[in-house]
Amino acid sequence: MKVSGFTFVRNAIKYDYPVVESIMSILPVCDEFIVAVGNSEDDTRNLVASIGDPKIRIIDTTWDETLREGGKVLAVETNKAFDAISPDSDWAFYLQADEVVHEKYLPEIQAAMEKWQSDPKVEGLVFNYTHFWGSYQYIGDSRKWYRHEVRVIRNDKLIRSYRDAQGFRKESRKLFVAPANASVYHYGWVKPPQAQQAKQKTFNRYWHTDRWIEQRVSESEIYDYSGMDFLAPFTKSHPNVMHERIERQDWEFAPARLNTSHSLKTAVLHFIEKRTGWRVGEYRNFKLVRGRGDMGTRGQGDKRTSGQADKQIC
Repeated sequence: MKVSGFTFVRNAIKYDYPVVESIMSILPVCDEFIVAVGNSEDDTRNLVASIGDPKIRIIDTTWDETLREGGKVLAVETNKAFDAISPDSDWAFYLQADEVVHEKYLPEIQAAMEKWQSDPKVEGLVFNYTHFWGSYQYIGDSRKWYRHEVRVIRNDKLIRSYRDAQGFRKESRKLFVAPANASVYHYGWVKPPQAQQAKQKTFNRYWHTDRWIEQRVSESEIYDYSGMDFLAPFTKSHPNVMHERIERQDWEFAPARLNTSHSLKTAVLHFIEKRTGWRVGEYRNFKLVRGRGDMGTRGQGDKRTSGQADKQIC
């Protein structure tokens, strides 16, 4: 079984993306790793090259700045990296530059890829998600965060990155997947407030018009982390590759300032989910192959809120 890792990144230093940690977290289960490095304003290419592992192959890309709807440019860049993996690879393991996998999950992921390698009905593996907010000590705990997404896919070029690169489709339909029995840790909302605000001013261009940005994105140089409604303390361990970065956190985060103005409906739905594990109306960007496990949800149908896609690489 051959496994290729792939990702894309741009301006990783400027916007403080843990791309090195992301790549290193799954490198042990990959035979090669393709990194599409976009035309950056910083030294992102040398940052990736500094990992110094012969498995890593960098391809240089140029982002199409005219693609300003629905985050399409992110899917385009994802497909560039996917198309560059070796044709003899069986699986392709995708992480975005703010996503990291804990080393404790690597044996489970390896076992899942081996288990389903010979079953063509399984087109990918779906992961659970843990979203950090404001600091490394708190996680998002509301319906604004997606709970699952596909991150391992077959090396089938009919599979394409979907919309803003959050998931994948094959000939416009959802993939049939099995659980990976593992989690992805999403650190996209843990940055120094200055870097987070700079990111907001930039990456919204890939979804919205200049006028929208002027009306919705604050001119402040500091990001206001008080806009989240529900948080929970993170009581488990971070991946080993993240420890050095975590120790460098030099900003204060005040969870007491969180937004508590949510509606009664939001509060009721949150209560139901916490009591039962069922997220009413949850959208799934995949289809579980029958008999392949339960992701712990029973509802389908709603669309992601705009905040759920705010995790991309710019």
